[in-house]
Amino acid sequence: MELYQTILEVIDMRSFSNLWYWIALAVLWSSASHWLLGVPFDMIQRARRHGGQAELDVEAMVAINARRMLGITRTAAVPLFFTLAFLMSSVTLLAFWFWVEFAQAVFFLLAPMLLVGWLSLRAALRIEGGEDTGEALYRRLIIHRRLVQTVGMFAIFATSMFGMWRNLNISVLY
Repeated sequence: MELYQTILEVIDMRSFSNLWYWIALAVLWSSASHWLLGVPFDMIQRARRHGGQAELDVEAMVAINARRMLGITRTAAVPLFFTLAFLMSSVTLLAFWFWVEFAQAVFFLLAPMLLVGWLSLRAALRIEGGEDTGEALYRRLIIHRRLVQTVGMFAIFATSMFGMWRNLNISVLY
């Protein structure tokens, strides 16, 4: 029992009051809005401004990553769907039926990322459908980035509101 108590003192399982959770949330959304279909945004900007080899590199990277994403989706859609559905159902049940704070924190990380994954898949389909070069590609990637950033803003807001509410409720209990 003493070891268990020591571990819980060292590793704070109250996620919403833990600084590392908020750092992880910030890194998650920063990375999600910087890496668009596997291509860093600064590379997209450089290609848009200068063209030439940078543009060819972006088009090649986007084409490779879009084909890869669509290939995985087309060959493993059913098992992937059921795995994600099971995972999210389990996390949601633990978070909001059994009221496990760690599961709530994981839910607020994973649920919006499912939407980002769907948006990425949608962008990959449109790129495959003809928006794969030049200005049409840049427009698609910019729209995708803005959508991801919008999802991120709402997700961070919802997470912070729920986290503050959770912390205030716990502080009243103790």
